[in-house]
Amino acid sequence: MSQLSSHLPRRRFLALGGIAAGSAILAAEPASARLVEPAGQVVLPSYAFTLGVASGDPKPDGVVLWTRLAPEPLALDGRGGMPDRSVNVRWEVAEDERFRRIVRRGVERATPAWGHSVHAEVHGLRPDRVYWYRFRIADQVSPVGRTRTAPRPSSALQSMSFAFVSCQAYTDGFFTAYDHLAAEDLDLVVHLGDYIYEGAGAGSIGRAHLPAAETFSLTDYRIRYAQYKLDPALQAAHAAAPWVVAPDDHDVENNWAGDHSQPDTEPDQDPAVFRLRRAAAYQAYYENLPLRASSIPRGPEMQVYRRLQFGDLLQLNVLDTRRFRDRQLTDQSLRWDPNRQMLGAEQEAWLLDGLGSSTARWNVLGNQTFAMEADHTAGPAETFGMDPWDGYAAARQRLFDGVAARSVDNFLIVTGDAHRSVAADLKLNFADPASRTVGTEFLGTSISSGGNGTAMDALGVTWLAENPHMKFHNSQRGYQVCHLGRHEMRTDYRVVPFVNAPGAPVKTQASVYVENGRAGVAHVTT
Repeated sequence: MSQLSSHLPRRRFLALGGIAAGSAILAAEPASARLVEPAGQVVLPSYAFTLGVASGDPKPDGVVLWTRLAPEPLALDGRGGMPDRSVNVRWEVAEDERFRRIVRRGVERATPAWGHSVHAEVHGLRPDRVYWYRFRIADQVSPVGRTRTAPRPSSALQSMSFAFVSCQAYTDGFFTAYDHLAAEDLDLVVHLGDYIYEGAGAGSIGRAHLPAAETFSLTDYRIRYAQYKLDPALQAAHAAAPWVVAPDDHDVENNWAGDHSQPDTEPDQDPAVFRLRRAAAYQAYYENLPLRASSIPRGPEMQVYRRLQFGDLLQLNVLDTRRFRDRQLTDQSLRWDPNRQMLGAEQEAWLLDGLGSSTARWNVLGNQTFAMEADHTAGPAETFGMDPWDGYAAARQRLFDGVAARSVDNFLIVTGDAHRSVAADLKLNFADPASRTVGTEFLGTSISSGGNGTAMDALGVTWLAENPHMKFHNSQRGYQVCHLGRHEMRTDYRVVPFVNAPGAPVKTQASVYVENGRAGVAHVTT
């Protein structure tokens, strides 16, 4: 964030990370600084840190650090080549990338029950600071990661930048966007779901899914995550900045809702059977991402929604729009049913209470499916998707009415899922263009899902014509960077021209501005 100039040039950092990843022996350090080798170590057949490192959910005094031991990451039993015993993994946090000034260190127990994953919750760090971290086991050292703590809630921040991403289907394209994201100067990355895809997916670009069948069991999901996390671009993006993550549908199964599978899926139409699948998917999600202990799954339940504060500039409300929603409709005439839930009563109250008491300049929802209305049909007829908030229109109205009643300033929503980019005004009454605007939504495209994409497609033409609250549209692949300041915020839509082969360049397709104290899109530059 803007108050410090301690950012390491990103390309230099990535080079250092590569050196660390290729080394099996930890660099020498003074004997007085060595940690006594803990009991419970094990001799591993090969390099254990094949899946990289990550950090997440930053607080002013620390972050959670993640890795998962997997010397044979694609082993068919889903155990990553690890023995059926617990092992100790050491971690270190330093003020410099060469670890000459180590400020925190500790030991975490990696257990077979949790896929030998490590989630070290580090405390005692200084707020709003860049740190470097690494893990080691026996004589092996992990790649080096770069992270940053959050500022104190009372800090008067001048600016900060975060990216938001979603939808990275391995079989649809290369993760080139992450190569470019890793080179950005970011304080945070927000991932809004579809980290993996659960389908079989042979793929047309030589990236077929493992296992070859759809994922149902914990073993299936573990192998699928290992395949995705072996991608070097994804690893680089994780190592470059702390992440805040939340699952969407494909992290479990397409279009699931509450305890219900999508209607055409067997054998898990029975809610009891689907809960078993969700338990497996949730466990694998936790095992492979930098989540705190508060999000440890308990069978088919996991705490996803949470709130993070970044000085007086940003309140980030991470939503769970899957676990508590009602079943997806097949009849759109019922979408205004006042009893239908998207967030559930408890989460809805938590969200509105937090927004109403916020002291942050910008109030942002990390949201999985788009909230703006989107009429899909040209002319007087109207059709809406039933998976986004359009299928839960009364729940959306309650949210927007609550935002208006509480006079929430600078209300923003960042969203994934749709594999396209849109910037839109959020209206109290979408049927009336003159209705009050309560906020702005930034829908972000996919990393790779949907293939190459184009700048404009037929649906984009229809959306812009039928939905006057939409101010920008693009359907290429990429990511979004939000730059928050005291007087305005800007979202840069960063796109790549192709994902069916590696090496695509990146460019800013458009920048969309919102002014402090004025709801809605102020202007767009292309």
